[in-house]
Amino acid sequence: MMRGMAQNYMHTMFSDAARALQEADGSRRSYARMEEGADGSPDLIGEDERSFIAARDSFYIASTTLDGWPYIQHRGGTGGFLKLLEGNRIGFADYRGNRQHLSDANIAHDPRVSLFLMDYPNRRRLKLIGLASVVARADDPVLVEGLKPEGYSAVAERAYLIDMVGFDWNCPQHISPRFTEAEVKAGVAPLLAEIEHLRAEIARLSTSTPPTGE
Repeated sequence: MMRGMAQNYMHTMFSDAARALQEADGSRRSYARMEEGADGSPDLIGEDERSFIAARDSFYIASTTLDGWPYIQHRGGTGGFLKLLEGNRIGFADYRGNRQHLSDANIAHDPRVSLFLMDYPNRRRLKLIGLASVVARADDPVLVEGLKPEGYSAVAERAYLIDMVGFDWNCPQHISPRFTEAEVKAGVAPLLAEIEHLRAEIARLSTSTPPTGE
């Protein structure tokens, strides 16, 4: 069973202005009960979150420019490319791309990031907030190489490390199911196998049954 919004996520994301709007909207009392006990300590990532993160093959990461503009980037790879490290830390290897270095620059001046991890087929969504750092290959080649997915031949140029401080499981409303090519193939595989079986059975019967004359 997925858990709801964790305490430190609320403690961090709920500003006084947001609480005032909740009060005006009549929702503040229930959220206040959920916030009880929050002391700024990171939300501990449990087995539900770990297994969900380990299964993802993409996510969205948001950072902020020096001028305060939000920037969202999509990251993707093979399943499990987002590695679970010790404690609340996750990381992934980064490769040569368009060389704009927008996320790198943003993190250098403000390490706060937000991640969206989506599971479209099962209509699940996990939001994470954390503090990010970028480690160049020249500074720690063992770390960077260790974050590469097994069997991936491209040279990783840097590593992203994110120390998570909070998370929130969102409701499934308005998440439209979407499926990868591999998921579609796996889903229709039994039907295709049954079709081939029926074709073979029809062919066998047509050759084994003698024709009838008048």
